[in-house]
Amino acid sequence: MAYVDGYVLPVPKKKLQAYRRRALKAAAVWKEHGALEYRECAAEDLRVHCGIPFPKLVKLKPGETVVFAWIVFKSRMHRDRVNAKVMKDARLAGMNQRAMPFDPGRMTYGGFRVLVSV
Repeated sequence: MAYVDGYVLPVPKKKLQAYRRRALKAAAVWKEHGALEYRECAAEDLRVHCGIPFPKLVKLKPGETVVFAWIVFKSRMHRDRVNAKVMKDARLAGMNQRAMPFDPGRMTYGGFRVLVSV
């Protein structure tokens, strides 16, 4: 069964295109090292009637939006191998962490085994 790394993070709307450019570079690196799928999605409809809304989860501030992202792997072991290669890749190591177009301290992340896939 596949394995997924999932992310939810706030991004200032004025920096969304800069974030998208970084995400495109990161996607190319992850895919080159073996990720099966890489998706980054900007929020469009966050008006929910149950559960904890994403804006509350990431402590969304005025002028920000939520990005929901995931990367699919063959298995957790495959994820660990791919991520180890990605973390050593000079193309990502060269990205200035201080110039991130979002607040990484408000990002949430985790690894998930797939329960249902149709």
